[in-house]
Amino acid sequence: MAVMNIGTYAFQMVAARLLGPSQYGAVAGMMALLMVLSVVQLGLQATAARRIAAAPEDVAAIEQTILTTTWRAAIVLGALALAAAPAVWWLLRLDGLLPAVLLALCVVPVTVMGGQAGVLQGERRWLPLSLLYLSVGVPRVVLGGACLLVSATEASAMLGVLAASWLPVLIGSWVLRNRVHGAIVTEHDREVRRDVRRETYSSSAALLAFVALSNLDVVVARNVLDDHQAGLYAGGLIVTKAVLFLPQFAVVILFPSMSTAGESRAAVLRGLAFLTALAAACVAGAYLLSGLALVFIGGNDYEDVQDRLWLFACLGGLLSILQLLVYAGLAKRGRWTKYLVSAGVLALVVAGALAGSVTSLALTVAVVDLVVVALLVALQVFRGRRGMETLVG
Repeated sequence: MAVMNIGTYAFQMVAARLLGPSQYGAVAGMMALLMVLSVVQLGLQATAARRIAAAPEDVAAIEQTILTTTWRAAIVLGALALAAAPAVWWLLRLDGLLPAVLLALCVVPVTVMGGQAGVLQGERRWLPLSLLYLSVGVPRVVLGGACLLVSATEASAMLGVLAASWLPVLIGSWVLRNRVHGAIVTEHDREVRRDVRRETYSSSAALLAFVALSNLDVVVARNVLDDHQAGLYAGGLIVTKAVLFLPQFAVVILFPSMSTAGESRAAVLRGLAFLTALAAACVAGAYLLSGLALVFIGGNDYEDVQDRLWLFACLGGLLSILQLLVYAGLAKRGRWTKYLVSAGVLALVVAGALAGSVTSLALTVAVVDLVVVALLVALQVFRGRRGMETLVG
């Protein structure tokens, strides 16, 4: 996962350097929308991992349902995104319609990869899952960078992302090639299948709210700031994404434990302690080594945002903690998690629309994220006390 995140970060860095602030702002907006459009990927992965870890006796029905639903959902989402391509073209002020079409096509392989990863994560098959993650990051920077070197345009960047997105699907299909189960015939298996689909919808809704909260600020920036300022904000978000993605392995490894009775509370506490310490270190590093950080986000073209890179690191730290808390809620199939995060999305869009500078927008996002984190921590404390009272009773 570290290599995957470095590859993803490196692609952003290459794009920022070759395209410049104005065009890179558009590419960053498309990558943010890709995360939002492919949220079912995360829902499928979370559902598969949780159900397989929590109910290994139903693994056959769960896996068959997940792998079948994955391809169907990918095709439907890809078609919807393709239909919405003209709206994306207008919203992000792209150079043409082609980048938006390529963005829509990326949704299909990204969604399929989520279902495959969820099966491997739930079974705790870390080596095959590692191969899957490696095939996400490395090809993106290699193929995406090559396309940008040939032609430094928005369309070239998305063409590279599209080509790279199919490699993890091919590897996942190969790893799971013998995963063929018999037809579901018992009433119990049918009920498991229905429940898996319901949980997938619910998990996708909660994760959609998180993905929107962690990505829509760059879209807001594209609409409330001029092209140069929006590009500077997108450059600062490279630091945010680096801090967010750096400890993502912790969430992946802890999620099966958070879904298992008796391990959940300890897993959440370990995760919060680790992520808080790492976030503090990253903020300090971005403040003390802002010159070095500037090199990695695109060089002197982005020097106007150098003195605020620590603030973007703070955003990444808050989002990493928020991500853990969202998955902790999914592990318990809680409903309030998605409501609280959705309220945060609404607050971000409304308050962000009032921002007039890079700093004011970043501070607005930080306040919204901090409030949502505090509410989710309070929700975890409430669930823990209620669980203890039930146990004692």
